[in-house]
Amino acid sequence: MVTRKFSKTAAAQESERGCNSVKPALSGRDLIVHNLLARGGCSAALADPNRAILASLIAGRLLGEGSLDSSLGLEQSALDELWQGYFQGDKLNLPDQEQEEILERSDLIEILLKYRAGKFQSEIWLASIVTQACAGKKHLWRDLGLANRAELSALLFNAFPDFAAQNVGDMRWKKFLYRRYCADVGIYVCPSPSCAECSDYSYCFAPEL
Repeated sequence: MVTRKFSKTAAAQESERGCNSVKPALSGRDLIVHNLLARGGCSAALADPNRAILASLIAGRLLGEGSLDSSLGLEQSALDELWQGYFQGDKLNLPDQEQEEILERSDLIEILLKYRAGKFQSEIWLASIVTQACAGKKHLWRDLGLANRAELSALLFNAFPDFAAQNVGDMRWKKFLYRRYCADVGIYVCPSPSCAECSDYSYCFAPEL
């Protein structure tokens, strides 16, 4: 009698490894974001590409990061809508802190809303959230409590694509927003004929770490 040996297929081997492997436990921001995204939401919210970024923003506030307060720069009614529509369940108690008032905030909001994609309610909220974070003293993504600049860039390209697309030189986002504001209200303070010839070029376009 001949005994035949059958080798396991690659798929079977991969399946076996998967059953025996242990996924690393999430912690910190990743765990908060994971739990938020596991919550239910309305159909529009679940289709919104900025839902994950909003989760990261909330995670940052829970961890005490950024310059936003517990309202995230929103009116209470808007904050309630965000929780009910995007992260159904018990609202998390976000740490509070003082916020500096921005006199030009309504103008900054108007600039962003002028370029909104017009697809999701979150675009209106994000215009308020982003402009409130401009009161902070750090890079805008840090003042928002996000994980990195890539999240901010994704937020802006998702919610305000025509605005974001104008930043062809990859200027720092807070500097770029205020540059658009100054242009709209007719304030021209830079003496250089172009950004490339400006003495502050290395500051405006330096990596946002």
